[in-house]
Amino acid sequence: MSGGYDGATKIDASLLRTAFILVLGTFMATLDGTIVTVGVDTLAEEFDAPVTEIHWVTTAYLLAVVAAVPASGWLPDRFGGRRTWLAAVAVFLAGSALCALAWSVPSLVAARVLQGLGGGLLPPTGQALLARVAGPHRTGRLISVVGVVPLLSPVLGPLAGGSVLAVADWRWLFLVNLPVGLAALLLARRHVPAPPPSARGVPFDVRGAVLMSPGLALLMFGLTMYGDRASASAPAAVLAGLAMLAGFAVHGLRTSGVPLIDPRMFARPPLGAAALALLMLGAAVFGTMFLLPLYLQSGDGLSAFQTGLLLTPQGIGAVAGSLLVQRIIDATPPRRLVLTGLALVVLGTAPFTQLADDPPYAVIAGALLVRGLGAAMIGAPVMNLVYSRIDSAHLARASGALNLLNTVGGTVGTAVVAVILNSRLDARGTDVPSAYADTFWWVLAFGLLATTAAARLPGTPPAAHPPQGKR
Repeated sequence: MSGGYDGATKIDASLLRTAFILVLGTFMATLDGTIVTVGVDTLAEEFDAPVTEIHWVTTAYLLAVVAAVPASGWLPDRFGGRRTWLAAVAVFLAGSALCALAWSVPSLVAARVLQGLGGGLLPPTGQALLARVAGPHRTGRLISVVGVVPLLSPVLGPLAGGSVLAVADWRWLFLVNLPVGLAALLLARRHVPAPPPSARGVPFDVRGAVLMSPGLALLMFGLTMYGDRASASAPAAVLAGLAMLAGFAVHGLRTSGVPLIDPRMFARPPLGAAALALLMLGAAVFGTMFLLPLYLQSGDGLSAFQTGLLLTPQGIGAVAGSLLVQRIIDATPPRRLVLTGLALVVLGTAPFTQLADDPPYAVIAGALLVRGLGAAMIGAPVMNLVYSRIDSAHLARASGALNLLNTVGGTVGTAVVAVILNSRLDARGTDVPSAYADTFWWVLAFGLLATTAAARLPGTPPAAHPPQGKR
């Protein structure tokens, strides 16, 4: 598959096969973040533990993902993209098997941490490897398809989790990963190319890792505790996390070596605008996918499976949007695509600000269809913009930075709306729909803030700008 490096524009069968194999890893990692949420009550009953304790099963996975993503740039540079991806799949599968064998809540939480460390590496390493194999002239069309997977996980997670628990016990929430992961390992060893490491001699940024990964984990932990109203230590955790991240920023700007994530990378236009747009997109999209299922299950009394069915139109919209973007991404200015997508996301969010009026399910389904279509028009153009302007030697670190921003945006957005929701529930009392409607106004504001960043994106197609270092 050496043709992947020559700048050819044709997407052949071997490249599609590579994309399919790599997307299996992303699919496992993103789906696992949501499939377990429907089993919280089942796990609480199985382990005879309070729901607040069981929530650590999902929180531990999320914290491990956030802690792992920063290293996803250095590892492929040192060991190679395919080797890193294969190792991440193996770690994820080991964590999945240990989850299924767990005998207590602490053992399950520990296994989820291992699973999250592998899961956090899969999307960025897979995207960087695919971008390097495809070359700058084919990356956009592939990323537009691959990028739809994270948008589908909030839809497919409740459906898959509800279906599994309907016919099997809770252990199969984790065992279902094993056949998919093993197939991905076998196929990748046979069919996925192995580009040579681009920076084998670059030392690992130990100081940056000590500051960044624990800083992110502390920040996420503190915000999660704020949302759960369960810990007086939440403010201290948030402040400590912010202080460590500030320390990392200073280190990244001053170091003479190669930082774990180079903050200077996004100081150059248009990458700074792209980063901000991706950050706010994560907040807007995942904030809604936290609030709406919670409202439908706690406010309207739907089951997890019924909620998943009602969320299905967002997945349909995301697939339709990705197919559209795949056709036009190389010839359409990123600014136009992203602003159009954001407009659709805002339009699709607006009905949720009226939940107090009890809108029909048909309106909710239609709004989700519009949101899915819009969301698919945002992430792929932003990522393609970065990948098309970054030299192949820096793809792994750029991919790690992009995925980190999207993950942090989604996590922080979810935590922030959880805090706002608790505040509005306290203020509204028994008027639960109004509390949710109030919170959705904030989600709408995230989308509007993203448009300010998107307006600074380039107004010319990616094809007009060759990658840096390849002019």
